[in-house]
Amino acid sequence: MRRHSAALLVLAALGAAAPAHASLFSGDTLDAVANVLAWIVLVIAPVIAITVFWLVHILPEKIAEKRHHPQAPAIKTLCLLSLFFGGLLWPLAWLWAYSRPVLYKMAYGTDTVKPEHGEEPAATAAPPAAPEITEVESEPEIEAEPAPRVTRTTTRERRPWEA
Repeated sequence: MRRHSAALLVLAALGAAAPAHASLFSGDTLDAVANVLAWIVLVIAPVIAITVFWLVHILPEKIAEKRHHPQAPAIKTLCLLSLFFGGLLWPLAWLWAYSRPVLYKMAYGTDTVKPEHGEEPAATAAPPAAPEITEVESEPEIEAEPAPRVTRTTTRERRPWEA
C-alpha cells in the first residue's frame, strides 16, 4: 500500500511540473545570441588567447632588458624558441632572466653590467674622487715579519677536556 501511494505521489508531481526550456531566449532572439557567441568563440577568443600567450612569453625578455642582464640577447632567443615549442622553454627563460651569470664577476670584475646608452644607474654612480696626497718626506718602508711556521700541534683545536 505504501508503494502504491508513493508511486501515485511521484506521478502527480511529474504531471504538475512545468515544461523545461533549454534557453532563456526563443525564436529570433535565440538565433541572434547564438551568432554573437559564435563570433566571440571563433574569432575574438583566439585572438585574445594568442596575444596573452605572446605577452607572457616575451616577459622574461623584458625582465632581462630591465635588469641589464649581460645575456639578454640569448634570453630573447630562448623566448622566441619557446613560442615555437608551445611554451616548454618559457620557465627556463624566466629563471635565466632572474639569475646572474655564474662567472660574470670573475670574468669582468664587476657584478653588474654598465648601461649601453650612457645612462648610469644611481646605485652604481662613481664615488667622489679622493684628494691627492703629496709626498713630503719619504718614510722608510716597514717590512712585515714573516709569518710563524704553523705546525700541526699549534693549529689543532683544544678540546674541553684537554685544559
